Amino acid sequence: MSSLTEKDRPIVQLLLSAGTCPRCIFRFCRVGSQTLYRHPYKDLMKDLKQFLEGNQEEEDRACFDVADPPCKRFRHGHTEEGADDLNQNGVLSQIPLANDGNADVENSDVENSAVEVCNVCLGILQEFCEIDFVKKHAAWLLVKQEMGKLDLSLAKDDIVQLKEAYKWIIHPQLSEELGVPTDGKSLFEVSVVFAHPETDEECRFLATVCPDCFKPAKNKQSVFTRMAVIKALEKIKEEDFLKHFPCPPSSPKNLCVALEIQCNNGAVFVAGRYNKYSRNLPQTPWIIDGERKLESSVEELISEHLMAEFKADRRPFAIELVNPHRIHFTAEEMKGFQQTINNSSDKIQVRDLQLVTREAIGRMKEGEEEKTKTYSALIWTDKTIQKEHIAFLDDIKELKLDQKTPLRVLHRRPLALRCRIIHTMKSQYIDEHHFRLHLKTQAGTYIKEFVHGDFGRTKPNIGSLLNRTTDILELDVESVDIDWPPALEN
Repeated sequence: MSSLTEKDRPIVQLLLSAGTCPRCIFRFCRVGSQTLYRHPYKDLMKDLKQFLEGNQEEEDRACFDVADPPCKRFRHGHTEEGADDLNQNGVLSQIPLANDGNADVENSDVENSAVEVCNVCLGILQEFCEIDFVKKHAAWLLVKQEMGKLDLSLAKDDIVQLKEAYKWIIHPQLSEELGVPTDGKSLFEVSVVFAHPETDEECRFLATVCPDCFKPAKNKQSVFTRMAVIKALEKIKEEDFLKHFPCPPSSPKNLCVALEIQCNNGAVFVAGRYNKYSRNLPQTPWIIDGERKLESSVEELISEHLMAEFKADRRPFAIELVNPHRIHFTAEEMKGFQQTINNSSDKIQVRDLQLVTREAIGRMKEGEEEKTKTYSALIWTDKTIQKEHIAFLDDIKELKLDQKTPLRVLHRRPLALRCRIIHTMKSQYIDEHHFRLHLKTQAGTYIKEFVHGDFGRTKPNIGSLLNRTTDILELDVESVDIDWPPALEN
């Protein structure tokens, strides 16, 4: 829907009287015209009031159904200098309206009053670009209730997202100021970070109703993150929400504050395959309670050289290089990076190093549950064994395990019960207390725990199958059965 119609009139009246700004009203009325959102705030407010008074000519009403180019009565560009300044109380100062000859009486209410901070967007679509989810939720419930009275339906997905509306307004302005076109697929991103002191306080009731949604996380200054609030709002019942939060939401005292503008390149993803030649080299940095346990890791040996070449800020292992200052590399340059990594250590060797897309990384993760890994484990038993004691292991196929998160990784992984499969096993007798076991398993299986049982946290396990105490002395990964990334020549 790209226009306001008669059925929108009660919704417009309800939200406008509650302190909602014109652009947020358009969002809740599902107005999809990008051009309309770009019109000056004062013109939008004036026309909304005329729309409610019902005394516009059809020609004027057509301004709510905007096509490119927009209706003549709307003016492009910024408001007059100083018109959007804030007063000391954080309220938008009065915005003088242009005198078009017919608007003196119509605009008197707007001209003689200060523009209050929107109770939905906190002034973002008046001034900034960010969203306050608690306030939006309350306004959405208000509109939903009113539309229910009119036998109309409204889903959250029907509402134009605040972020999208602001993009529609700001993209042309940025493009004009910078002299470059805007491209939604560009890897170069400009983001604005906002803060609103009142918001955390208003979110606290959500933490009392949905405490499981708000848990401290690393590198997060507040538990009230975007995803945590969304999760809580999806979980809370509407009647419980209305008990704790006013509907319609009251107007905030202050605008949100723009803390900083960030310019970043989109992440670059590098893939390859590696062999590890040391059992004392962990996959990722092994740090417990701030203390490093081993001097290096596969992740660090591979990524430190890529970090230097890509000039990236940081690198979650995958390898995802965040905000790289270089993003274009030839195949020959990638081969050179691979050689540099291989020359730097005798503990790992890398091959098929290449740039991949985010989508390719996603497809790899989707296939993790289906891929298989082959291991060789050297096992010790407390009681003596003969070949016949372990021969039956060779006949076991598709053994299903229940594995709780191992004690050794509980400090960095959540407690969960995982079902995993041992596809095949082949035993190799060594002596009365040792044998080697070759296993083909589902990826993600904890092999060490399958051998010793982890105090009963993995069931069944080799110890329970042999009715003996068992432990693992050596573990080697022999292969990872996944054809990714594609093999490169030479």
